[in-house]
Amino acid sequence: MQNPDRQGPSGVDEEDRQFETSVQRHPAPSVNERPLSAASSFSGSTLDAVAQRVLWLSTAIIDAANRGRETAGGIKVGGHQSSSASMVGIMTALWFAELGSKDRVSVKPHASPVLHAINYLLGDLDEEYLPTLRSKGGLQSYPSRSKDPDTVDFSTGSVGIGATAPVWAALSRRYLQDHFQLPEGGRFYSLLGDAEMDEGAVWEAIIDPEVRQLGDVVWIVDLNRQSLDRVIPDVQIQRLQGMFAAADWQVLTCTWGRRLQRLFSQPGGELLRRRLEEMPNQEYQRLLRSHPDEAAARLLGDGPDPQLAELVSSLEPRDLAEALRDLGGHDIQELLATYQKIDDTRPTVIFAYTIKGRGLATEGHPSNHAAQLTEEQMRELAALSGTNLDSPWGRFPEGTEEAALCSETAGRLSRTPVPQTSGIPVPKELKWKHKQLTSTQATLGRLLSDLKRADPANARRIVTVSPDVASSTNLGGWINKTGVWSLSERRDWFSDDDETVLHWQENPHGQHIELGISEVNLVSLIGELGATWSRWGEPLAPIGVLYDPFVPRALEPWMFGTYAGGQSILVGTPSGVSLAPEGGAHQSMNTPSIGISTPGLDYWEPAFAQDLEWSLLEAISHLGRPGGRSAYFRLSTRPVEQSLAALPEDPALWERRRRQALAGGYRISTHSAEEDHVVLVGAGAVMPNLCEAAETLDTHGVKAGIVNVTSPSRLFQAMRARDSLEPGPGTAILEQLFPTAHPAPLITVLDGHPHALSFLAGVRGDRTRMLGVTEYGQSSSLPEAHALHGIDAGTITSAALDSLGR
Repeated sequence: MQNPDRQGPSGVDEEDRQFETSVQRHPAPSVNERPLSAASSFSGSTLDAVAQRVLWLSTAIIDAANRGRETAGGIKVGGHQSSSASMVGIMTALWFAELGSKDRVSVKPHASPVLHAINYLLGDLDEEYLPTLRSKGGLQSYPSRSKDPDTVDFSTGSVGIGATAPVWAALSRRYLQDHFQLPEGGRFYSLLGDAEMDEGAVWEAIIDPEVRQLGDVVWIVDLNRQSLDRVIPDVQIQRLQGMFAAADWQVLTCTWGRRLQRLFSQPGGELLRRRLEEMPNQEYQRLLRSHPDEAAARLLGDGPDPQLAELVSSLEPRDLAEALRDLGGHDIQELLATYQKIDDTRPTVIFAYTIKGRGLATEGHPSNHAAQLTEEQMRELAALSGTNLDSPWGRFPEGTEEAALCSETAGRLSRTPVPQTSGIPVPKELKWKHKQLTSTQATLGRLLSDLKRADPANARRIVTVSPDVASSTNLGGWINKTGVWSLSERRDWFSDDDETVLHWQENPHGQHIELGISEVNLVSLIGELGATWSRWGEPLAPIGVLYDPFVPRALEPWMFGTYAGGQSILVGTPSGVSLAPEGGAHQSMNTPSIGISTPGLDYWEPAFAQDLEWSLLEAISHLGRPGGRSAYFRLSTRPVEQSLAALPEDPALWERRRRQALAGGYRISTHSAEEDHVVLVGAGAVMPNLCEAAETLDTHGVKAGIVNVTSPSRLFQAMRARDSLEPGPGTAILEQLFPTAHPAPLITVLDGHPHALSFLAGVRGDRTRMLGVTEYGQSSSLPEAHALHGIDAGTITSAALDSLGR
């Protein structure tokens, strides 16, 4: 472990810096000369020069954000020069000789400066942005599709999630092609670091059955064998290759550059190859950090083979040091040759061997992750790159081959603007009545089927997704009506079985997608399905359905999907402890908090079928358009008597009720608010308990108002808007539910954590008692579960009387 007192300004020990400077000056790392690329009319030296300029620009972008910017309190800006450098060859070869305008690329988070450098050379980014990395209004710390000023195909700040996003984008594109006759698209590339392979999301994605048919998916792994803190200890490439191959992926490896390959063909070359392939990662990294004069001894080790020793001794120290750095991920010709081998009938992974920090003074250092070059080292790099530190942003002069290559690439990658969409114009409500005794979970399936019947043109844009829980979440009727989408048609062997209720018809025209039991895959897919409006001008309404207790498991990738612009609906059902026999293992107490606190999201917990109808159609109408929002529904299996909603018959009052339900809630009391002694406020499955408690209180001479909250988040947004803290929906609903002139104690009740409704105390400053679930439960009957957690009618009645001093 390093001594912080001996560290220089870049976070690297001064003793180590002596090695950095010697490595920079002696081997003078640079991109090797390349012959003419098969995919380009420009010479290899032209591609080399472009790669070197990309290296310089990406490094200078980070340098300008740190040495060139004063920060309040000396807070470090940061950036990843070494992580960017290892990607330069891979990305230069890809952009300047391989990509087409229909291709889409996800760039590993720490290589965002390389993306911005390339976009700048292609004229897609103004010079004024280059010094603005990690500043307000400037370049984001990691690629951001919604916040960066230049072209970014995928947001990738969340490690592992950005890597898998192109898989789900490819699947979404295939879905669109099958349903809306879009022309074929291009490839979907993921550029990821080898440390990202530790993320479970990666492996959940590659083993999904549908994924193995996506021949337009290509992953390129930057195999630099370093993570944030260390050199990865194991040589695990064979294991990784085997895992991808077992999932039916094509596996390609770009290991050695041409210089080393020529050495391998000489006497003793096979021994050299074997030595390098069997060398532990740490030993190889230490070899890179050695002075060129020490490299031969370290390479040969104790008791070397005479033939290997003869080969090594024939090389000058500088040449040997350069050869040891000659990995395939930095050899553009080798990369392009590897790209030509991609099999378009199945997904492909390319393992490209690289050196973290290649071409920088920090290359190969185990602590180089966040290290910054010194001013002296920046000037040396500038000289190697044909530019200078005092004027760092120069493009290639007009008339040069490099400028012509940038111009040709910019033209080749030019895209037709995506047409703006206005969303999906679903009706405000449907014409069919609901059952008198039903649950919101059962209502969901019927609503989707009814919408297909009422508005088939727009209902064809609905796509449901579930992780092997379609039948248990009441999607059976919808699936029977629309079918299951599959890349190819599969025979339903139970179609002639009279006892089979769910007909599993798989074909390219279905509207339900069934994944394996992976919540991460589900939310990642609905995020990309919800981005098709902005990628290709075709809006979809993706509705993902999963058990509510598993929403926290899927939260991070779903939040990242909404941040990246994916608009979707997530249905968590069943929720709370109301699925009483399942017990504590399947209860969800904290999901209401998730619904309220997630940006760009409306959280709905309707108690009644009509409320669900209104709010679901409202949520669909907000998808697939600029400024749209995602939605989260928390539904229940508890059958509820629908007459408790006291739906008005008068058309004007009916419309008023609909507007109130969409604003966040409504009163179902028969008396006016000025008569309230106490107000019972609830959402979802507990509403029958509130109604029962109100009846009991009435027998004791206590008038209890009842407020049915349909959307806690919309009420919270209204409060924030009222207080001028953020723009939001109309605030009139707050006065309608909690009139200022008639304060009364509040009893809030929720089948979830009670603090999720606690903000309502601030609407008019009422004394509040909050009932909800704060402990893990156990298997029981429904009345026992509600009583155990204090959300039953008896506890509500007692809390109301206590609040009145009765």
